[in-house]
Amino acid sequence: MNDDRRRFLKQAATVAGVSLGAAYASLAPKTWPLSLRDEDGERGKPRLKSLRLPEGGYAVAASNVLPLLGVARGQNIDAMVKAAVDAIGGISRFIRTGDVVLVKPNVAFERAAPLGATSSPEVVMALVRLCRAAGAREVRVADNPIESAESCFQRSGVRKAAIDSGAELYLPSPGDFHTLETPGATHIGKWPFFWRPFIGVNKVIGVAPVKDHNLCRASMTTKNWYGLLGGRRNQFHQDIHGIISDLALMLKPTFVVLDGTRVLFRSGPTGGSLADVKMGSTLVASTDPLAADAFGWDELLERKGEPLPAYFGKIQERGIGNPAWRSVNVKEMQVG
Repeated sequence: MNDDRRRFLKQAATVAGVSLGAAYASLAPKTWPLSLRDEDGERGKPRLKSLRLPEGGYAVAASNVLPLLGVARGQNIDAMVKAAVDAIGGISRFIRTGDVVLVKPNVAFERAAPLGATSSPEVVMALVRLCRAAGAREVRVADNPIESAESCFQRSGVRKAAIDSGAELYLPSPGDFHTLETPGATHIGKWPFFWRPFIGVNKVIGVAPVKDHNLCRASMTTKNWYGLLGGRRNQFHQDIHGIISDLALMLKPTFVVLDGTRVLFRSGPTGGSLADVKMGSTLVASTDPLAADAFGWDELLERKGEPLPAYFGKIQERGIGNPAWRSVNVKEMQVG
């Protein structure tokens, strides 16, 4: 056999092998090795790496001496915010010069502030100013409302409060969400998360109203992190207590402020009538959101003696918080 014939047969065999391989790749079921079939377009989507929040979250070092709860009562919002935070160590314990701080209010619904369905704009403003006075390089305010973000921030007054206090306002857009990995979570092990406002952030503060809730019985600081999820989050209503437990696992804040200036004691979480709201005139600052929420359940929703919502027990089982707030160090004060 001459060299030309050998070359021809070798090339023919190569072409045949490539053709057979291409036919296999295009026709084999997509679960088979090397298959290229993509009837639903899923294979063609880019595979983005999952992101994670910092290990240990955004918490500061725990203290065995300082109160776990700072409770301030009164009418002067600026003085109440400062007093509540001072009780748990002062803003300098949490915020240092150069920090980038995210303040996460609850702005879920298009409701005016007096209706109690959203965080008080006055509390948000006071908190931003306190962080800036402590030396924060930047303070951001962000939420992913259930209703129109622009309308919710505008109607609630939180948009104006954020801007007037010198914060950067982050409203969600589709490109702002990335897959967040939360190891150990039941429902949101990998789930779309409002990532853009977290870029470069090293401190996170939640500020949430005290509200009745028709599904989980109470919405406070732990439930507040729901506003960071994207995707079809309404499906979590099937196991609302499970998802709130996941939220506590997902995000460990620097501290939280429970906004009990107004209390939506029924018809929550949306409200809509001033008849459903009572004046609470109380703010709680804590490094333990579960303890703050238990205080809100007993003292602000005035449901002491009723069993806590099921998510409290689920979170405690994960070792994330202590709902027995009466057993911890609490500092309560009246502020002018």
